[in-house]
Amino acid sequence: MTFDTIIRNGRWFDGTGAPSAVRTIGIRDGHVVAISPDDLDDTDCPRVIDATDCPRVIDATGKWVMPGMLDIHTHYDVEVLGGPSLSESLRHGVTTVMLGSCSLSTVHVGGVDAGDLFGRVEAIPRQHVIAAVDANKTWTNCDEYVAALEALPLGPNLAAFIGHSDMRTAVMGLDRATRKDQRPTRAEQARMEQMLKEALSAGFVGMSSQQLLFDKIDGDTCRSRTLPSTYAKPRELRRLKSLLRRTGRVLQSGPDIQNPINLASQVAQSLGIFRNPLKTSLLSAADIKANPYAILMMGPLARITNALGGNFRWQHLPVPFEVYADGIDLVVFEEFGSGAAALHLRDEVERNALLRDEDYRRRFRKDYENKFGVRVWHRDFFDAEIVACPDDSVIGKSFGQVGVDRGIHPVDAFLDLVLDHGTALRWRTTISNHRPEVLKKLARDPGIQLGFSDAGAHLRNMAFYNMGLRLLRHVRDAEQAGTPFMSIEQAVHRLTGELADWYRLDAGHLRIGDRADVVVLDPQRLDGSLDEYAEDTVEHYGGLSRMVNRNDDTVTAVLVAGRAVYLDGRLTDLVGATRTGRFLRAAHRSPAQPTQKGELTSVS
Repeated sequence: MTFDTIIRNGRWFDGTGAPSAVRTIGIRDGHVVAISPDDLDDTDCPRVIDATDCPRVIDATGKWVMPGMLDIHTHYDVEVLGGPSLSESLRHGVTTVMLGSCSLSTVHVGGVDAGDLFGRVEAIPRQHVIAAVDANKTWTNCDEYVAALEALPLGPNLAAFIGHSDMRTAVMGLDRATRKDQRPTRAEQARMEQMLKEALSAGFVGMSSQQLLFDKIDGDTCRSRTLPSTYAKPRELRRLKSLLRRTGRVLQSGPDIQNPINLASQVAQSLGIFRNPLKTSLLSAADIKANPYAILMMGPLARITNALGGNFRWQHLPVPFEVYADGIDLVVFEEFGSGAAALHLRDEVERNALLRDEDYRRRFRKDYENKFGVRVWHRDFFDAEIVACPDDSVIGKSFGQVGVDRGIHPVDAFLDLVLDHGTALRWRTTISNHRPEVLKKLARDPGIQLGFSDAGAHLRNMAFYNMGLRLLRHVRDAEQAGTPFMSIEQAVHRLTGELADWYRLDAGHLRIGDRADVVVLDPQRLDGSLDEYAEDTVEHYGGLSRMVNRNDDTVTAVLVAGRAVYLDGRLTDLVGATRTGRFLRAAHRSPAQPTQKGELTSVS
């Protein structure tokens, strides 16, 4: 047997949770064709990088060899159009990413509507959204959208939800789609149902919707209204969900966390009493500082729902949710009135006039001090560290401490610094997932999926591209300390095969016949470099500097469909020039290369 690539003597994980073992893997034509405890003949396997491909022998001695990881919650819908390599995910071992989260996709809307939908809630500059969609949109339906994506030099594989806000906007127009007194006509409802059918036929994993009320629209006409999906009444959603039930596809949804009835109904919809269960992925399970007790009910709620016949999962970011902000530009301010009022104003002069107004400050202080009600941000300026500012004297301090130093309220200290320095004032805080012991419990809970990176969005606010590596470090460190909370095999399974199987995608496994989406990583470099702060520019967004992760010694090789996209700390020449990934259609398996009789087979 000849091979395109041999990965030699690594600790092999197959993505199923089965015991790992030292094996040598042979890859040919994009698939795994041999897994052996013995060496493989590399006579016909070149060691020199070719200009257009990378056939080679990779020595993985002392390293882990595992399936490429899945990122089930991204907002790469815009970035993939201008920067289809999605290299920030590739370099950390993510070989499959999910588009279309939170009711947002770019299948049906044009550039301006996409800019209004994505710009503010996902913190992607509106002008770049408009430019990317208008410059690249050649499609009119889901099949053409998939074809357009696969015509790009994709780095990782893609899978996708169809966004409810996308469909609703395209059918009703953004203005009508965001008015409480407007409902889709029968023809409009039928058109949305047809759009969903077309998406499911094209292989989309399902539909995403949104009921969270602090996600706001950008632009002028509908500015500060919530996303179109939030205006849908039960009948509209019920008819769309029935299509998902019939086909076994997934509803991703964000509940209105301030409305317990909405949250309960979102969970209950998964139940299959007298009908098919609705596979539901809900945002999100988090150990929120503002409400440390909420997390106690999430795991049990999922388990009870599933025991009663449902098919329900929470999404969860398995690392501390640390966010950064430039001035007041951070989505958490949308959750209370005075914060949303400031973000509503795009003009800096108008916004600054508001921030100076004493009546406004009084309202902000009242919102800040109100500790009742459900919220995401803890609203504690003593737990908010200034990391950059033209005034060096405040760097390293919290806004609360600055307030103490100046003899003023923490809110006034914050607003004064915003007025003085604008977006040159950079600060950070951790909103959730701050308790390691709670993270351990969430990581092994069967009702919780490990995902929710938000890659491609909130470019200046956070970077969780390497979240899978950070979870593996947490698991490895606990094992080495003699206090394991799950095996490394289980952790790999949760980041790969478990997700692929639930979403019915041809990914996440590394067995004979599987797609050769492979990560080779050095467990000795699962270290502090994973937490270090870094920025890099986004060329197709006008050179915008965004937060990224840079731990280039941790992952030593990444292959997509058997082709090397990352080797020895750098992206290969294939990235951005040649398509290595593809659109993964739900419930569809790509053709595998058969193993000839008598040749090597998988060894567990």
